[in-house]
Amino acid sequence: MKEQLFTIPVNDAFRTDCECPVCKLYTDLEKESIDFVMGPSYMEDDVRMETNETGFCSHHIRQMYDYQNRLGLALMLHTHMKRTNERIENLSQKPVGSSKGLFSKKESDELEEYLDQLEHSCYICNRMERIFDRYLETILYCYEKDNEFRQIFREGKGFCTAHYADLRRSARRKWSGSKLDSFLQDLNQAYLENMKRVTDDLEWFTDKFDYRNADAPWKNSRDALPRSIIKTNHTILSE
Repeated sequence: MKEQLFTIPVNDAFRTDCECPVCKLYTDLEKESIDFVMGPSYMEDDVRMETNETGFCSHHIRQMYDYQNRLGLALMLHTHMKRTNERIENLSQKPVGSSKGLFSKKESDELEEYLDQLEHSCYICNRMERIFDRYLETILYCYEKDNEFRQIFREGKGFCTAHYADLRRSARRKWSGSKLDSFLQDLNQAYLENMKRVTDDLEWFTDKFDYRNADAPWKNSRDALPRSIIKTNHTILSE
């Protein structure tokens, strides 16, 4: 199948020698999202309106701080804090409901609801979620339409557990019958065979700490620990 613009990131990730190409997609997307928000985009009205409302999670604010565009980050946080202060001041002046008795139902509190929403909102997380869902759809599209991609999918190094679940869930929403069965068979085989491969590598890594194996070859186990972390926690460790 002729490569199209929207399939390029997916094809590039699946051609990468890694334990989970979907993790590669996600990591690249996170970097691109940080670049996007810390570049000139932070001055655009639609971006600024959303960052004013949502702010950023602690994980991404650390990455943004390390980006070294301190002026851009300060401007975004300044207008976000002004918006937050205004909302909290208005909500804090409203009457607060209370509950009496151990088993009585607690009344809702708008300020607490807003604070909970604020604690769990992040512009970059929201942006990544929107784009990542499209990536999952593109993976299924490539699997269905491209024989070469389907072969790479089958012969690759599998997936981490979280992205195995994402692919399974996406496929069940998109397909049914024999098409779904065929995909799940390939997905299950790619996942399980490669999880077992890495599990065996990790076992030999631990066995190498036994003095009786001191002179034995490492085989494929030298990097078994970071590869296992990718498989179990979908986390690519920095070198």
